[in-house]
Amino acid sequence: MNDLPTDPANVGVGPLGLGSWNEYRRNNGAISEKPRRKGKDGETNQSKSFSRVEPLRQCSRQCREKEKKKEKKEKKKMASRKLLLLLKPLDDYAVAAQSHGLSRIANPQILHHLESRSKVHREAVGFCQNVLRRKLVDWEPILRDNVSQPIRNVDMVVTVGGDGTLLHASHFVDDSIPLLGVNSDPTRVAEVEEFGNQYDATRSTGYLCAATVDNFEKILDDILEGQLLPSELSRISICVNSAPLSTCALNDVLIAHPCPAAVSRFSFRIKSNGQSCSPAVNCRSSGLRVSTAAGSTAAMLSAGGYQMPILSQDLQYMVREPISPRVASNLMHGFLNPDQKTEVAWFCKEGAIYIDGCNVCCTVKEEDTLEISSKAPVLKVYLPPCLLEKQVLPIRRTSDAEIPKVSCM
Repeated sequence: MNDLPTDPANVGVGPLGLGSWNEYRRNNGAISEKPRRKGKDGETNQSKSFSRVEPLRQCSRQCREKEKKKEKKEKKKMASRKLLLLLKPLDDYAVAAQSHGLSRIANPQILHHLESRSKVHREAVGFCQNVLRRKLVDWEPILRDNVSQPIRNVDMVVTVGGDGTLLHASHFVDDSIPLLGVNSDPTRVAEVEEFGNQYDATRSTGYLCAATVDNFEKILDDILEGQLLPSELSRISICVNSAPLSTCALNDVLIAHPCPAAVSRFSFRIKSNGQSCSPAVNCRSSGLRVSTAAGSTAAMLSAGGYQMPILSQDLQYMVREPISPRVASNLMHGFLNPDQKTEVAWFCKEGAIYIDGCNVCCTVKEEDTLEISSKAPVLKVYLPPCLLEKQVLPIRRTSDAEIPKVSCM
């Protein structure tokens, strides 16, 4: 047996290192190769181990590739989303001040309040735009006053302003495009408590707005990731002489004489499936108002109506200032089920249909017939959680047995 050197440096391993040293030892009998065990099928343990590990590695690679494809698909899906950023005019407060002569008011606190509101709104608009720039979405800003045609080919409309801006947007979308309202200038309680006795220190109510600058990015992320879904609000459909109006009301509809001091003469009855559910009620009053659940906290509530659960599909109606309120008084105020409608016959030479306040106005004339119902397409809106969780007392309904067989003249 050959003598083996103890130091690999003595064998001149060169650049091959210890590999050559082991080879030298093996060739001289210092290292013996042990035969590998074979299985029943003739495979060695090493080949078996390799055959088990390789599919696992291949599965791992496939899983990683699948995750990457899924991630790319999600990013592409998010990037393909189109948003419309609908903005309240930036100079809205300045225009209001000039039109009402407020610029000549000596009280500096009022002017400071208006300037603060304008500044806060501008900052909110800039903030929302910066958030959208960081997201994988296509978006386009547009001023509220520049929208006059139906909004199409977008996945969502984000309104920045208050309830008025969201209300304006609702007139141009159908039930396929959801709205997200951002209250750009929320009312500050401390400010109202300090200055409320000197001037109107309130800002924007934002009753239907789910976001402010404090939580806009989080809510937007939840929407884009599919973790937040919109609610469906009922709207009012109006037909004049069986022809539907193009605009649906989100809050309320008022049918009245164009002059607020004039008496409105009309009759109305409740119908369901073409059959009358109530007698005809002939009225002399200031008009007829019909509201949705969303609009039940506005003029309807101020006039003595009831606040309705926000997701209710019923409508609430009220005769404004009836001249003979005690006759058929239980018919002067009531509710319409989703399968009911109110039919109105107009008896004045002039008349107007005011949709959501003064936003939209249509004229009516003597002998026109109007139909009002909740058959309009719903409006999809991302609502504040507190609004959905708010408990509203149940509404007492008038049964058919309580309806008197008389009319109000």
